[in-house]
Amino acid sequence: MRILMGTSMSTWIKRSLLVSICLLMSACASSVTPPARYMLTGHQMTSAPAQPEGILRLSAPRLAHYLDVDGIVMQLDDITLNAAREHQWAEGLNRQLERGLRARLSQALPSLRVIRAEGSQPDALTLRIDVDQFQGRFDGQAVTSGQWQLVNAEGELLAMENFYAETTLEEDGYPALVRALSTSWDRTAELIANEIRAGAYFD
Repeated sequence: MRILMGTSMSTWIKRSLLVSICLLMSACASSVTPPARYMLTGHQMTSAPAQPEGILRLSAPRLAHYLDVDGIVMQLDDITLNAAREHQWAEGLNRQLERGLRARLSQALPSLRVIRAEGSQPDALTLRIDVDQFQGRFDGQAVTSGQWQLVNAEGELLAMENFYAETTLEEDGYPALVRALSTSWDRTAELIANEIRAGAYFD
């Protein structure tokens, strides 16, 4: 009888200890601060013209592999990059860039209908974007760079240009970095719109 009681007591102690450890681990896990999540500043889509001079299809930007992550990327020196764990994008970066560029181009090119590159659109031109840099830099700049291509419905290359823009952060911190990156993307959109306009590809 005493043996049974001792075994029962030992089992109870082990279970109590296990429950205590689980509760302690849960408390530690719940005390971890979730990452802050950020969106690029947005622009309102303008109404498409009733009789557009042309249709511009915008493919989702292709990101350099190191940018295709949740964390906002900081360049710490000339060779070191770091994706933040506690400061992340609230949505995939390529989706934000595509949506923002579509809104910006629709404002800058009001005579065109700017749409997502889905399905086929006869006589439409397609804009392809490769993003090589979209990051904060150790010298206080928000940098974006890459290349854009304009192709016709047959896939023939009409234009291909590099782009580069940088914006100085107004203050330290990730909110300021995200706003500066948004401004750099604004400048990129303006550059692309100006070159498309100057090329008279829709005349």
